[in-house]
Amino acid sequence: MDNDIKVRELNQTSNLDGCLLQAEYGRKMKAMMVLFFSGTTPIGIVLGIGLSNHVYSETSPTALIVVGLLNACSAGLLNYMALVDLLAADFMGPKLQASPKLQMLAYVAVLLGVGSMSLMAKWA
Repeated sequence: MDNDIKVRELNQTSNLDGCLLQAEYGRKMKAMMVLFFSGTTPIGIVLGIGLSNHVYSETSPTALIVVGLLNACSAGLLNYMALVDLLAADFMGPKLQASPKLQMLAYVAVLLGVGSMSLMAKWA
């Protein structure tokens, strides 16, 4: 299995663990969610490997458009998660709202982080 898939699955599994710990579902619902994730992930990997060997052509225009659209959707979701779910809570907190100097430092830190990630993406 490719290392990229291993890293993604590890990340998704840890995210699922965190969501299940925070969710206020019963044991039965949590067990169903874990079983569903545990079953659909390997099935998706097998389907992807099978289709890539027989149906998928990396150089076809359709494949390039689909990959581009999926990458754009993924980037949009990551931006939403970063800006709305993670940063909004921090930037709207009372500590940051009370100090304009701290707000400016926070904005500069976010811009430096975004710039650094963009610079790293150039080589990825």
